[in-house]
Amino acid sequence: MKQPITLAHSPDPDDAFMWWPLADIDGNGPSLDVGEFEFELVMKDIETLNSEAEQGLYDITAISIAQYPMVASTYDLTACGASLGDGYGPKIVSKDKQSIDALLASNPSFAVPGLRTTALASLRILAGKRPISWEPIPFTEIMDVVASGAFDAGVVIHEGQLTYEELGLHEVCDLGAWWKDKTSLPLPLGGNSIKRDIDKRFGSGATKKITGLLLQSIEYAMANREKSLAWATQWGRGIDMKCTDAFVEMYVNRWTLDFGDKGKQAVHTFLEEAAKVDAVAEIEAVAFV
Repeated sequence: MKQPITLAHSPDPDDAFMWWPLADIDGNGPSLDVGEFEFELVMKDIETLNSEAEQGLYDITAISIAQYPMVASTYDLTACGASLGDGYGPKIVSKDKQSIDALLASNPSFAVPGLRTTALASLRILAGKRPISWEPIPFTEIMDVVASGAFDAGVVIHEGQLTYEELGLHEVCDLGAWWKDKTSLPLPLGGNSIKRDIDKRFGSGATKKITGLLLQSIEYAMANREKSLAWATQWGRGIDMKCTDAFVEMYVNRWTLDFGDKGKQAVHTFLEEAAKVDAVAEIEAVAFV
């Protein structure tokens, strides 16, 4: 009997690109030899996954880095599978051309993609003591509500980072670029996490085996890019193959293969800065496996 492993990820091209080799997507079995395991892929938006991680619903799940302190007792971060914005990231957009300082001076209202997201935590670090308000809006609707004038600005994630101009919106601030200017580090947006009790439930060494398979999946996807992009494009919400390729290139790269020392430093620095503005709970240590 195969041992079932649930792997939850957000329904966007970069996550879909990484994990399809682990699952049976076409009735012919997984592309990789997954040994005694059987992977079930679950797709839900990142804010839902952040919430469900608090309940420990999945063996492996994508989470926002900002959510890690809330689930650290249940999950460790895997060394691979993360999304880091190296000089780019979620974008603050508005109907009008304006500077970020002018926007933040106006006591603005923001549409954000979730209360537990790195996007919101980054915005709060940027705002510091300047008064802002925010409301969680499904990420697929943020550009529309900003374009309608319902909010002064919004923080767009996923493919919205590439398509906001199609709705006549203007970039006010790229949070990844701002963060790199501030810290010289990439912005750690999303992480892949694995339950801490895997060895207890599946046997000694299971965590090491499974994290090894996760890395193999990313490497296989990168080596078979055309097939991976064909699968990933299904979750691009209207973007074409060229745009999907550009988006995947942003978030499936060397940082995705391994946080490395600099990526780990980025996580620690981000969580420290976010805790200073009460955007996340303080945490002493971050576990990477």
